Amino acid sequence: MGAHLDRIDVCLIALRRILRAAELHGKELAQSAGMTPVQLRVIQIIAETGSSTGTTIAKRMHVAPATVTAMIDKLERAGHVRRQSNPVDRRQTLITLTDQGVSALSRAPDALQQRFATDFERLPDWEQAMMVSVLERVASMLDAAEAETDRGAVLFPGEL
Repeated sequence: MGAHLDRIDVCLIALRRILRAAELHGKELAQSAGMTPVQLRVIQIIAETGSSTGTTIAKRMHVAPATVTAMIDKLERAGHVRRQSNPVDRRQTLITLTDQGVSALSRAPDALQQRFATDFERLPDWEQAMMVSVLERVASMLDAAEAETDRGAVLFPGEL
């Protein structure tokens, strides 16, 4: 039974380290760029193409359009993005970065998920598959299925 408890402790310590890394990254990002990791991801998506729609952002992040609307509202109030009518299709609203948003993006540290992705891509296929399987099982054990739809592919448990 001792080895069993040791494994549980090792797993819980690893989970705590993951959560701590996300928390520290969030604090660093808030201090350097004045936004949350989720907001940074929205800005990164917009920066990739120069402009984007809320629907496109929602699909990329695997979140509900209403969630993206709330994020864009906060980013707009902070002066990072602006909404404007699409000149080609006036039914669409395009979200673009302001100079302040571009500046915040340049000050932001590497996103935690970007560092993870870089290291993950270096792993052999069998190890990637094993990690995906294990992490999906852990998420299932923690009943995190609902959180997935709220946050998409962003490693941070904090605010939008």
